[in-house]
Amino acid sequence: MSEPIPHRRRPRYPGKYPRRFEEKYKELDPENHPETITKVLASGKTPAGSHVPVLVREILEVLDPKPGDFAVDCTLGHGGHTREILRRIIPGGRLLGLDADPMELPKTEALLRGEGFGEDCFTARKSNFAGIQAALAGQGADMILADLGVSSMQLDNPGRGFTSKHAGPLDMRMNPTRGIPASKWLERIRPAAFAEILRENADEPQADLLAPVLAGRFFSSTIELAQAIREALSSRLESEVKKSVTRVFQAVRIEVNEEFAALDTLLRSLPFILKPGGRVAILSFHSGEDRRVKKAFQAGHREGVYLEIARDVIRATPTECRANPRATSAKLRWARR
Repeated sequence: MSEPIPHRRRPRYPGKYPRRFEEKYKELDPENHPETITKVLASGKTPAGSHVPVLVREILEVLDPKPGDFAVDCTLGHGGHTREILRRIIPGGRLLGLDADPMELPKTEALLRGEGFGEDCFTARKSNFAGIQAALAGQGADMILADLGVSSMQLDNPGRGFTSKHAGPLDMRMNPTRGIPASKWLERIRPAAFAEILRENADEPQADLLAPVLAGRFFSSTIELAQAIREALSSRLESEVKKSVTRVFQAVRIEVNEEFAALDTLLRSLPFILKPGGRVAILSFHSGEDRRVKKAFQAGHREGVYLEIARDVIRATPTECRANPRATSAKLRWARR
């Protein structure tokens, strides 16, 4: 007599609208769903979990990479800009890529290694751009790129807590092993200080209304924080409320990661790490960053540190913005030593 077949529970049907982030987006599995990637890109959106580099052509024109150059990408991200620079500085050139995110850095390094960029031309190091002088150890660079935006991989991952698009822990740290999460930071900040941060970091017009409601409170999730903002602005138009949610998250993220302090350190370091004739390009995504870059470049030009700087900010073309909406707020400035 044959052994009875053990009963196995039928897998539960997840339904038409899956709840988990990993199940919701087919583009997270590009090998099995290449048609989805094509469809998402054709609709003018960025596939979840991927990153489309911004202003690539303009950055290459500004930096003018050539074979044999030594380049530094201060914000490696998904390697989009890095890849294009590497293609132009080999043979003989080298690129140092910095990134503070210990979760994304190994993935990008493996990706670029798989494309044939070996240790002879590409080095990756875990550091934010404030540590660029230590990373260079006295060696001058022919070109330096800093893309100050948050990568799509970070924004799209609900476990990182950068946006309210998906429910997740209110963390926001680029390096989850350092500092405190956004939930604890909000719990400790005072209303007056938070109002000033909302204005400085995000130009939030409702800063005085939102600060007393949010500061000093504990929010365990991104959804809880977003809901508190919506309740405080319940009499406003939905379009304005949505913008305020985005701005509050941006302002908190900047503080949690001390982004302005790191940027100021980078700007002070540039004259000491660029070779004579070396070029720097900085890509910012909001006015607080752009003001710092603009003033530092203008001061350096007046003092004779920079031979030439961008007269006007460079923006993405309408065509690029339609293809990649995240390029809409990008601002590119450059300087030459």
